[in-house]
Amino acid sequence: MNSLDLIATTAFGLEAVVSRELAALGYQDQQIEDGKITFKGDALAVARTNLWLRSADRVLLQMGKFVAKDFDELFDQTKALPWHEWLPEDAAFPVTGSCVRSLLHNPPAVQSLVKKAIVESRKRNSQRHWFQETGFEYPIDVSILRDVVTLTIDTSGPGLHKRGYRKQGGAAPLKETLAAALVQLSFWNRERPFLDPFCGSGTIPIEAALIAKNRAPGLDRNFQAERWERLPVENWLKAREEARDLQISKPTTYPLFASDISPQAVQLTEDHARAAGVAGMLHVTQMDVLELKDSRDYGVIVTNPPYGERLGDRESAEAIYDDMADAFAPLKTWSIYVLTADVGFERFFRRRADRRRKLYNGRIQCQYYQYIGPRPPGSIDPRSDEGSAGAPYDPYQS
Repeated sequence: MNSLDLIATTAFGLEAVVSRELAALGYQDQQIEDGKITFKGDALAVARTNLWLRSADRVLLQMGKFVAKDFDELFDQTKALPWHEWLPEDAAFPVTGSCVRSLLHNPPAVQSLVKKAIVESRKRNSQRHWFQETGFEYPIDVSILRDVVTLTIDTSGPGLHKRGYRKQGGAAPLKETLAAALVQLSFWNRERPFLDPFCGSGTIPIEAALIAKNRAPGLDRNFQAERWERLPVENWLKAREEARDLQISKPTTYPLFASDISPQAVQLTEDHARAAGVAGMLHVTQMDVLELKDSRDYGVIVTNPPYGERLGDRESAEAIYDDMADAFAPLKTWSIYVLTADVGFERFFRRRADRRRKLYNGRIQCQYYQYIGPRPPGSIDPRSDEGSAGAPYDPYQS
């Protein structure tokens, strides 16, 4: 099979994280745009990227990209694409769409026209004049941005944040993909202590444990493209076997720590850690942040404390930030990373961040405040690159 044009979609602000993950998997030929990274890969890349990408939302097969300023151009160029190579005669192919700052600005009309064009394209390469959509589903999306049309088929199915381990969320759960990105944007690695003192349902420490274990985040779930006729099942078997072989033992130097004042949150974290296969790597404690004491050096805190946008009221959130300032003050050699939507966080935490990064928790705009501690003896300067947890282990380069 020739090289495929693939797209890894991602939340705004995480494009560089996903780009590094793709590069570590061996996919260097990339084009980075807002919310997506287009890259080249073979059929096996579809399985590998779905299994390994920690911070991407989906992996899409790009069928075509072209300029269309009217419905005739959209119809003709969609019809010209080789849909018959991917869609079996009984394929179900629902079409979704979006139009942004384009002459074609009616999504329902665009979706309907694209559907008709695909049917006409398939008629040219089939004995049939009509198609029953009784088979497996090939979800198609048409995105038009500034008159540029991108047509894709979704290979992932449910979003890649659906790892399979989280049965219940806390009051305001992070997506697993964002939690993994927070860890990868920190300078933590498996040789340093790790703590999340507001663990909620456990997503951040569990994602850190999966990174420490080098476990592919998609290993316990299925994907839309696994039943596609053009992508042999052997690809998925091979990718899963490689992923299992590349797992490593849990860190022996330090366990990963998680705590929360809520007993329900502690129970959720323990349950989810067991479901994720990392229970033996996490030490979970019910504890107020003011009870925090740790004599170890060069640890890393990555956390998403409550903030007034979704939990409690603003005054209680500000009191928590003040408590955090007191609790973290003795940790002179630690690096601290805090995601919050509260624009006054630094004032109540009583420290200006070394770095800030705009991220989105769902639809809520947040800042990722980064307080970079001294580097451990013998390590590289953490300021020389962003994110030592970084991209996944490179499993496919010999």
